[in-house]
Amino acid sequence: MKKHIFTAAFAGILLVGCNSTKTAGSKSTNDLATLNPIETTLDLTKVVDDKAPVVINPGRFTTQTVTYRLPRVVQGTYSVSDFGKYIDDFKAIDYKGNELVVTKTDTNTWTIDNASELDKIMYNVNDTFDMEAQGGGIGLEVPFSPAGTNIETTNYVLNLHGFIGYFDSLKNAQYKLDVTAPKTMKKTSALQETGTVMNKDGVSMTSSYFAPRYFDITDNPMFYGNLDVEEFKVGDIKIVLSVYSPNKVHSAAKVRETMEKMMQAQKTYLGDINSTPRYDIYLYLSEGKPESPKGFGALEHHTSTVVVLPESMPDEALAESMIDVVSHEFFHIVTPLSVHSEDVHYFDYNQPTFSKHLWMYEGVTEYFATLFQVDQGLVDEKEFYSKIAGKIQSSLSMNDAMSFTKMSENILEQPYAPQYVNVYQKGALIGMCIDILMREESNGNRGILSLMKELSLKYGKNKPFEDDNLISEITQMTYPSVGEFLQTHVVGNTPINYNDFFAKTGLEFIEGKVPTNYIQNDGQLIFAPDMATGTIPFSEAVKNNSFWADNGVLPGDVIKTIDGKKLTLATAQEMLTEAFMWKPGREVDVRIDRKGEEVVVKTTLTQSYTTGRTLQANPKATAKQKALREAWLKG
Repeated sequence: MKKHIFTAAFAGILLVGCNSTKTAGSKSTNDLATLNPIETTLDLTKVVDDKAPVVINPGRFTTQTVTYRLPRVVQGTYSVSDFGKYIDDFKAIDYKGNELVVTKTDTNTWTIDNASELDKIMYNVNDTFDMEAQGGGIGLEVPFSPAGTNIETTNYVLNLHGFIGYFDSLKNAQYKLDVTAPKTMKKTSALQETGTVMNKDGVSMTSSYFAPRYFDITDNPMFYGNLDVEEFKVGDIKIVLSVYSPNKVHSAAKVRETMEKMMQAQKTYLGDINSTPRYDIYLYLSEGKPESPKGFGALEHHTSTVVVLPESMPDEALAESMIDVVSHEFFHIVTPLSVHSEDVHYFDYNQPTFSKHLWMYEGVTEYFATLFQVDQGLVDEKEFYSKIAGKIQSSLSMNDAMSFTKMSENILEQPYAPQYVNVYQKGALIGMCIDILMREESNGNRGILSLMKELSLKYGKNKPFEDDNLISEITQMTYPSVGEFLQTHVVGNTPINYNDFFAKTGLEFIEGKVPTNYIQNDGQLIFAPDMATGTIPFSEAVKNNSFWADNGVLPGDVIKTIDGKKLTLATAQEMLTEAFMWKPGREVDVRIDRKGEEVVVKTTLTQSYTTGRTLQANPKATAKQKALREAWLKG
């Protein structure tokens, strides 16, 4: 998962965002799982009050009690989602059409008595996007938007883990899924489609899909609705890009230009890693209305990603954000698709255990998404250095003396949960340090990408590694210095001295003037939200943000409107997200309240600067250091 960088930045601001006949018999549940797929129907033509009806036909049980669950946690989110909260009118029906006794034992769990008579279960599903509008969008009350669901006449975001659950005794059962929708509605999904038929009503069609096990239900989202779809090839991988832009502000063709260039570069960087024949990108552009989703970023699946971003973004800003989030998600085809632990392979959606190695799953993935851009010439070295310096500054605002493996293993608990965003900062820097060490030890011939390829060959998507053994395996596959680094700075709690690693490559990390954006100073927010008044005044840090300081803004000033739109705690995430991506040359009209007096900042944006630490080449670097730097950046 990649929560966009401004999601992390805003943490301080927001302080939280037709029944079928079944064969009777006494087969074991394992036999049932093999012979009788769980038949599931989702009917989008029968949505009432934004609730979609679901029917589950599991086959006949021989036990007296069965348990059915919706996921409490889904893979890639590292947070509690509680999809059972969005289920209404849950009923279990016997073969005579009567209701069986159902006990809801917790938020996500239903126990059904007299289960040998169970014919089907049925319920209605609320979407999570609507719940964001009711106050959950800026807190922990609803799933992160790209993991959520949307039910409306123009668009259906079908993260299937929000609609379809599992029986405890049939976790490995196959699933047959039928989705009924208006015949005019476009659809995309990487889930295996087995056929589509026109229904008798003449206005709807039912598409059938097959999932080998419940994991494949949760791992293959769908898009239905007024979609704009483009396809292209990256090597042997078919890329399907599906865009929902409610006001047609952005087109799939335009987004494709960015994605195709970027993903071709990613594939060139990855080389012979070819772990999937198809990869889907589902882009939902949020309209900015109260009922619109507010959690911007992306959620990875093994062969797809769901992305939610503001529709109001200009083309250039959207392209930049798509490069940021989709490059990260696409690199997940390396890990966890090709390299993952038993915690991932045998994921428990109700009471999950977590791997110790988020530094690898998310950190190394984020490092690849940053490094490949300079490796493939999409950015220059100066921009790459700026990104690395920004990650260092952001990571230092977190707990820099916390064991990363301990944090990872306990990521849902305190005090570790608030540190999660550091997987994209320090986690990526851990990958960088390992890369530099391996380049140094191998005279530039091996790096962390080659390590991940070797791990992929050793394990692959069907063979998990043992979590406790990974670091010793990496040490054996690489060098003692890598093992010492991991034990000291990843298992241990010793902060990393990044200058030691930059010195190896002839770089230096020094104080200087650095470019920044319009809501931060080199990663530090320039606002101090006042929850008592519901306002978001500038903090003392605004003095060191050249754009605002040059325009006379003072600490304590409160933004009332930006380009005529009122800034409140409720609108902050959307509006400050847009401000985060402002570029020099844009016209802005900002109205500020200074103790009852209106101050107007109506001007053209100029590049804003602050003071901070910057990464740059040491003019005294030796030939050996330069060679190592070249191998690191262009290896």
